Amino acid sequence: MSVIARDKAVGIGLTDAAAVLFVFAVPALSHLTSVPFYLLDPMRMAVLGALLFSRNWKNALVLALALPLFSFAVSGHPVYPKFLLIAVELSANVLLFAWLSRKMNAGIAAFVSILLSKVLYYGFKAAVLSAGLLQAELISTTIWWQLGVAVGLSAAFAGLWNRR
Repeated sequence: MSVIARDKAVGIGLTDAAAVLFVFAVPALSHLTSVPFYLLDPMRMAVLGALLFSRNWKNALVLALALPLFSFAVSGHPVYPKFLLIAVELSANVLLFAWLSRKMNAGIAAFVSILLSKVLYYGFKAAVLSAGLLQAELISTTIWWQLGVAVGLSAAFAGLWNRR
């Protein structure tokens, strides 16, 4: 392995470790402070952060699948089967961004990929709810809040993406 490849692998490993620690810390901070940090979409932040710093969509995809499972395993949140829905949503976000970013500005691609992955999430969640596999509201965080977070994450992502 060349020095450049090794350094890149170490960087990706450090980014992944930071994402896992971030997702691990959010429920603990929420419990300690009574602040609902989940409203800021921390798993999406971690996945987009990993994509931003590694520029490796395959790595971000692995995190998108693993972080909800990890969070469920260590904190019990999100509950089963919601963590599976979130894994699908985050994976779709990564795959859509990888595809869209070749066709448009990174900020727009991030925003559109977030919105489309949320549409997919709510479609699957509606099916899971109607099947009786989950007892919850279809939409528990207001659409306006989710839209605001999507705009904020996309703007931050675009600003940082273009700086590298």
